[in-house]
Amino acid sequence: MIRERDPADFLHVVIEGTVELYAGTAERETTMELIRQASVFILAAVLSDQIYLQSARTLTRSRILMIPAARVRTWMARDAAFMSAIVLELARAYRQAIKALKNQKLRTGTERLANWLIVQSTEQGTPGRARLAIEKRVLAARLGMTPENLSRAFASLANHGVHTSGALIEMHDPGALSAFAQPDPLVDGPE
Repeated sequence: MIRERDPADFLHVVIEGTVELYAGTAERETTMELIRQASVFILAAVLSDQIYLQSARTLTRSRILMIPAARVRTWMARDAAFMSAIVLELARAYRQAIKALKNQKLRTGTERLANWLIVQSTEQGTPGRARLAIEKRVLAARLGMTPENLSRAFASLANHGVHTSGALIEMHDPGALSAFAQPDPLVDGPE
């Protein structure tokens, strides 16, 4: 959809589906964020008329609304309600970035995976169970791990009641998993 280093000529709004924001350097690539419906992405680059710092691709069948960047900047200057919505979205994105940074810097890979599983179980409304909606290599990149380290992390979590079968992940002892993961609302809580 977009490539890092290209000019930010559109604001993208995910109407339906899942979009992966990713970045790369030399021979490495990582998943920065997964964007789902009713979310915008690359807003800061659009507002500041800068280049994209990330690339984007769809992971599922998606519908994306593309609004020309110049039009977004014009609306922001003319419409106080629109500007207020933009400011709130930037604040949400900033808080989300800080949470992701804290998650990356303050936890081991296995702790990041354990907390991700707890959040997924809650979001999916399936206590003690989560279904992967993305490939494990994408999950590994999103959690700042290699696929091999993700496999080791899943193996380590078996000691805390976690068992996998394809895309289905069973958490047989949620209490033990939570005691290991130590979820923190300042990192894992909703915005």
